[in-house]
Amino acid sequence: MTILKFDNVSKSYGTGTHRTEVLKDVDLTVAEGEFLVLLGFSGTGKTTLINLMAGLEAPTKGTVTFKGQPITGPGPERGVIFQNYSLMPWLTVKGNVMLAVDTMFPGLSRAEKEAKVAHYVGMVGLGHAMTRRPAELSGGMRQRVNVARALAMDPEMLLLDEPLSALDALTRGNLAEEIEQIWEQDKKTCVLITNDVDEAILLADRIIALNPDGTLGEEFPVTLARPRDRAAMNHETAFKALRARVTTYLMDAGIAAKVEGTKQLPNVTPIHGLPKAVAEAQAGQIEERFLSFEMLHKVYPTPKGPLTVVEDFNLKMDRGEFISLIGHSGCGKSTVLTMAAGLNDISKGVIKLDGYEVRGADPERAVVFQSPSLFPWLTARENCAVGVDRVYPRASRAERQDVVDYYLERVGLADAMDKPAADLSNGMKQRVGIARAFALSPKLLLLDEPFGMLDSLTRWELQEVLMEVWSRTKVTAICVTHDVDEAILLADRVVMMTNGPQATIGKIVNVDLPRPRTRKALLEHPDYYLYREQVLNFLEEYEHGATPKAAAKQEAA
Repeated sequence: MTILKFDNVSKSYGTGTHRTEVLKDVDLTVAEGEFLVLLGFSGTGKTTLINLMAGLEAPTKGTVTFKGQPITGPGPERGVIFQNYSLMPWLTVKGNVMLAVDTMFPGLSRAEKEAKVAHYVGMVGLGHAMTRRPAELSGGMRQRVNVARALAMDPEMLLLDEPLSALDALTRGNLAEEIEQIWEQDKKTCVLITNDVDEAILLADRIIALNPDGTLGEEFPVTLARPRDRAAMNHETAFKALRARVTTYLMDAGIAAKVEGTKQLPNVTPIHGLPKAVAEAQAGQIEERFLSFEMLHKVYPTPKGPLTVVEDFNLKMDRGEFISLIGHSGCGKSTVLTMAAGLNDISKGVIKLDGYEVRGADPERAVVFQSPSLFPWLTARENCAVGVDRVYPRASRAERQDVVDYYLERVGLADAMDKPAADLSNGMKQRVGIARAFALSPKLLLLDEPFGMLDSLTRWELQEVLMEVWSRTKVTAICVTHDVDEAILLADRVVMMTNGPQATIGKIVNVDLPRPRTRKALLEHPDYYLYREQVLNFLEEYEHGATPKAAAKQEAA
């Protein structure tokens, strides 16, 4: 039975020359009890679709009906879970869920209300946290409260507006599995919008892709048996085939080749002695063990005594090697990276780069953070030029400008060089951050979750941009990430860290996959899922703060 229907629906904003069409001629039916996932890039109208279903917006053309009746506004039969948590900060977990129950079921006795709250809070695994306030909860726990509150209102249909997008990749995956288990118990009709392919496959009966022009794209039935487990699906041929089909469709539909190039990199040498970025090698630099972490420790003083965050971290990298550093939140990945950058003091041990001990910050070690930290009043070109004058003191002004323009072209910003940073999208800002780092021709490139604030599909695009630029420079690089696929795509080796405190290296996987790499090519490689399984198994072993005894500290040769 059809519970919700879109009949030739279009939605636009503005009028005349300022009119923007977001959705175009959408025909859609949602069956009762179905879990439908709408999947697409940012800007494809996903949130507008959910708002139309929720009655928060009205269509410009066509009709949206619920059980045959036009939707004219919000209703209790359609519960919505948004990206942000929208919790009352002064209320406990119990109080936030009780607020919904009091509103929807005023006729119930106090005992009945208490039982309903306890049931749904228990269902999302927060029975132990009933008396905590939102400030005392992690991001994943706060979103669980949001789910419990929506379920406690007993809607006929749940609308989920990217509810997991604010969470790191590992927490997001765990909570997606829990949402599937909750849905199995309640069997409510669900519509989820997301930009994460794995999340879509894990949860959906049916996936519909959204095209960049606001139309509905290809439909993908998901016939995998329930309940679904991320690690187990990694072995399933049907999962791999579906994942490849969906990924290929989205990349073909939404990722255009934006890398252009007319500028040539000038033959200038930066002050820290590296050759121009396109050169393959330079005599005098160490090739093996170019970067070494030796018995590295980080200890912070606390009122209860010293807290060792990282201990006995030992790693050797050859020049031109790319390493991904992965592990659960709080395992010290970013701490290791900031020590390598010279932004965080080393408590014990040493880091050596090209034979010299790392001391303090230096442009020979360029860092790309999760937030690119641009000057909003400067243009993309001016932001990228910051530091270039210092690094190329013997180059002419025209040569320095050519360095800046070359890398901005490489990251696909040829047409946006003179736009102020304030006018750029998040993805474009991060492109500037990447170009700025490469423009310094560093000996070492350090990336601290550089795509963590972006939606999954924009991440794909910038991963490809990063790989394209890196393939030209072969700069030694370390990337901190939560994303298993990103770690494998980028790296020659994936270094996995144990949980903190006293975190160290737990396992290293050598990624012997051909370069240059693209996401589509990797999905078709017979060994790709074997690497993925090794990383997933390690992370699962350390789930929820576990510290397996079998994990031995190891030194990387």
